[in-house]
Amino acid sequence: MAKRDIIIAPDPRLKKVCTPVDKIDSETATLMTDMLETMYAAPGVGLAAPQVGVSKRIIVVDPARGKESPNPHMIANPEIVWSSEDTKVHEEGCLSLPQYYEEVVRPDRIRLQYLNENNEKCELEADGFFSVVIQHEMDHLDGVLFVDHISSLKRGMILRKLKKTKKQMAQESN
Repeated sequence: MAKRDIIIAPDPRLKKVCTPVDKIDSETATLMTDMLETMYAAPGVGLAAPQVGVSKRIIVVDPARGKESPNPHMIANPEIVWSSEDTKVHEEGCLSLPQYYEEVVRPDRIRLQYLNENNEKCELEADGFFSVVIQHEMDHLDGVLFVDHISSLKRGMILRKLKKTKKQMAQESN
């Protein structure tokens, strides 16, 4: 396992639509394991492949919080096959937009089909926080950030601040 660097917005790699995974081979399984390690180290509850510079339809999530036992899911080619009409507002953050949080409205419950790390077709149902984490990470696979769900004014402010921070960090490292 190896920890990978997380791409910070704004970055054009985060706006690309990712390609599906043909099958879970050893290279893809290694990527999934690396992503999980990276997510835990950040620390976070979800991570999408484009956040580590890989334009593939892969996400990892672990909705466990606090003292709950880890519950990792390694997911390729996720597809929501059903979502509830009931929506909920949740405060979201993102490892690619560190220290920024905004409220986003999403379906409260979903049913998901995907390939797991063993190349098996799976289905799961998620609700509440777990559902939000999956939907948030799936957005990354289509080049969508959580700030794309909020007002353009707020989004612009956040992205300008991140751009300024990235520029300052680059100057300091030279």
